[in-house]
Amino acid sequence: MLPLVALALSVLLSSLGISSPNVALPELAVAFSAKLQAVQWVIIAYLLAVTVLIVSAGRLGDLYGHRRVLVGGLVVFSLASLVCGLAPNLPVLIGARALQGAGASVLMALTVAMVRDTVPKDKTGSAMGLLGTMSAIGTALGPSLGGLLVAGPGWPAIFLVMVPLGGLAALLALRFLPADRPREAGEGFDPLGTLLLALALGAYALAVTGGGGALTGLTPALILVAVVGFGLFLFAETAVRSPLVSLPALREPRLAASLVMNILVSTVMMATLVVGPFFLAIGLGLSVAAVGLVLSVGPLVSTLSGIPAGRIVDRFGANAIVVAGLVQMMVGALALAFAPVAFGLPGYVVAIALLTPGYQLFQAANNTAVMMNVEAGRRGVISGLLSLSRNLGLITGASLMGVVFALAVGTPDVAAATPDAAGFGLTVTFCVAAVMVLLAIVAAVAGGLAGRPRRGAIQPKAGG
Repeated sequence: MLPLVALALSVLLSSLGISSPNVALPELAVAFSAKLQAVQWVIIAYLLAVTVLIVSAGRLGDLYGHRRVLVGGLVVFSLASLVCGLAPNLPVLIGARALQGAGASVLMALTVAMVRDTVPKDKTGSAMGLLGTMSAIGTALGPSLGGLLVAGPGWPAIFLVMVPLGGLAALLALRFLPADRPREAGEGFDPLGTLLLALALGAYALAVTGGGGALTGLTPALILVAVVGFGLFLFAETAVRSPLVSLPALREPRLAASLVMNILVSTVMMATLVVGPFFLAIGLGLSVAAVGLVLSVGPLVSTLSGIPAGRIVDRFGANAIVVAGLVQMMVGALALAFAPVAFGLPGYVVAIALLTPGYQLFQAANNTAVMMNVEAGRRGVISGLLSLSRNLGLITGASLMGVVFALAVGTPDVAAATPDAAGFGLTVTFCVAAVMVLLAIVAAVAGGLAGRPRRGAIQPKAGG
């Protein structure tokens, strides 16, 4: 139980690092006499660091020991949180947030990787579900906790509260997680591959997030850098003895399908956060407080459904539940496209209550299917790839689904849209989302991840 507590607390911290500082942005703008565009880099720096470093963090764990690197990541995260809370100016805060994101990349990459060494094989799905629940708790708790801390002790408390939590997680990990395996002879780090992948991912993430989710004049150039960087990365990986990412593993149908599905469904889930607030405010005329309350339904449902989703995976098998979760997501996306327009707020809440548990089912099953039989020396990097694909879907969804909604509404200034236009935009956006989930189902079938329900132990075969 205590090993799982260490992993769960690590997931909670990485999730809080994303969600809790958002509410402090207006306070930070006042405290540092800065424009909102500059203060937004407090969020962007964290997300950039996580996206750029998460695969490398997993590889470091494979090479130097999952427990050792996880404890190191927790120490970095905690020290960076301390610097954030004591930051005398905005540049120091942004730099500390980037360092905090570097620590969080380790937490995200290695918690999933260590599940197989922590719980029996037939309990893997339940453990994955618990980690999903903790991530949802962090997402749901972050804004309210951040608001209370800003209103009370002030914005530094948002970061300072993570210091003792990070220290506790490090102590639990050091004491209760399994000892590291000896390093395999001949295995080494791939600095060139790491640099090229970081370049490609950094350029892509900046293209999508640098304009606050909107396209900017630099976007085409950054996309070009990302494409060229990724091409050079693939070429470099064929010429090194110990590549950062094994290209034959990426060509394995099950892993490739899992990564593609992760990107697609994460893009869909981000649409609820990007488009939902505009429809609720404009289409239904809700107040800001009411919009915030309705948006909390999704994280609340995720919190309640994560652990049951994991148990369902253990009982019926990862393959069957991957597709079942996707089917439920498609039903939820179609419900979001039409039910809120027809039935108002009750229709929106019911649709979210369909979509979100489907996502939890998919995540628990997909992570289990991929990680079940990956060899120990590759679990970190494979887990990092899973987390990376999810992050890429989220940052892509923030831009792409916002563009789809704006085009459907018919005006770049969506805040000036009519209620009917907002409703039409919602319908179009989530019809597109339903098509994306359908493509994920096709990927699951093509990758051999569709199977009949089975009772007893899970039997997937994952490539590594």
